[in-house]
Amino acid sequence: MGRANLGYAGYGWQDSLTKQFDNHLSENMNDRINHTLDSLKNSKFRSKFKLSQKDRDYIAAKGLETIKDHAFQFINSRIASDFPKNDGKQTPMRGHPVFIAQHATATCCRGCLWKWHRIGKGRPLTDDEIEFVVGLVMGWIRCHSPQ
Repeated sequence: MGRANLGYAGYGWQDSLTKQFDNHLSENMNDRINHTLDSLKNSKFRSKFKLSQKDRDYIAAKGLETIKDHAFQFINSRIASDFPKNDGKQTPMRGHPVFIAQHATATCCRGCLWKWHRIGKGRPLTDDEIEFVVGLVMGWIRCHSPQ
């Protein structure tokens, strides 16, 4: 599966190591991620999600690269298959910053992926879709965590 170190203009991520990998993603995908993050801010439900101090401390201790690795692992194990186990209930509401970000970005289940992002059910996610989902999650985390 393709892996990009996802950082997005306008969302406060300034790490030079991340920037060198941004070229891997198309400008269109970065624009789509930024547009989607802006749209999610207008959702009363999605905009309620916040990182706790414990989540922010965890991010600071582990680093964004590790959090991104966790995001890839969670997405691949919980929602990437054609028929995820317990779909609609597989993402906890707390316990890891990625889980909070998944709910905030409507990437918590295949139903939300369809409703918000028009990513279809009944088939595995493509590598590009996984990168998009992880990009949304990491973009949201970067906006809501200490820099």
